[in-house]
Amino acid sequence: IWNDQQDSISLRDSGWLQFYAEDNQEAADLHYLAYKVAEDKNVLLPAFVCFDGFILSHTYEPVDMLTQEQVDNYLPRYSPVQRLDSENPLSFGLFASPDYYMEFRYQIDQAMKGAAKNIASAGSEFGEMFGRDYGDMIESYRLEDADCALVAMGSICGTVKDAIDEMRKDGKKVGLMRLRTFRPFPGKEVRSALSNVSRVAILDKNISLGAKGAVALEVKDALYGTQVPVLDYIIALGGRDVRKKDIRAVVEMAEKGKGDLFYGLRQELLA
Repeated sequence: IWNDQQDSISLRDSGWLQFYAEDNQEAADLHYLAYKVAEDKNVLLPAFVCFDGFILSHTYEPVDMLTQEQVDNYLPRYSPVQRLDSENPLSFGLFASPDYYMEFRYQIDQAMKGAAKNIASAGSEFGEMFGRDYGDMIESYRLEDADCALVAMGSICGTVKDAIDEMRKDGKKVGLMRLRTFRPFPGKEVRSALSNVSRVAILDKNISLGAKGAVALEVKDALYGTQVPVLDYIIALGGRDVRKKDIRAVVEMAEKGKGDLFYGLRQELLA
């Protein structure tokens, strides 16, 4: 039950939409959003709503739940595009030979990329109806004048925000870019949010073995051609605690240009 993001990240290329919640309220709300986006006839892709085990799934937090009437007003009645129909026979889950498979994958890719517009419209509509807007696939926190931008997903972002508030009082210009959607990846939004900072520090709760954290790989791609250094920190694997002092330590290392490492390794266990 101790969490990291290794399981969901390992499926990032499977063709599923991926949303990451910061708290239980967002976890609940994103389920409604996920249905609205995934069932759109121009998308028709499955969706993950990812929220951290134990820290969210096994703890209490007040949540404003929608009534059935509110859900019905937000979500259209489900009408499957494909169905079993003797007058219009179809094959489901059929084998695809090389003559067809590439086109299948192309259609999935196009649907995934096109889902960004659906997320924006469905998230904004949710905000208009219920006061909690999810139209943006990223959240910027105190980034407007930041020198160092932290990037993270999930419940760790609450701790990061508290640490940023403390560091701001000490005169450190630090901000956060939180990814709410990982697939489709919001590359243009990421580039716009981070192009003017002095450095980027990624808090990756996953590792693409033999490479870097998956978030760092995506952010580096989004910032290609800029002069912004991107430093990766593999952190909190297996649910290891991250405290405000750890966030401050990461920022201090980033300021010195020290990164691309596993943060918090217990060296006595590696001897």
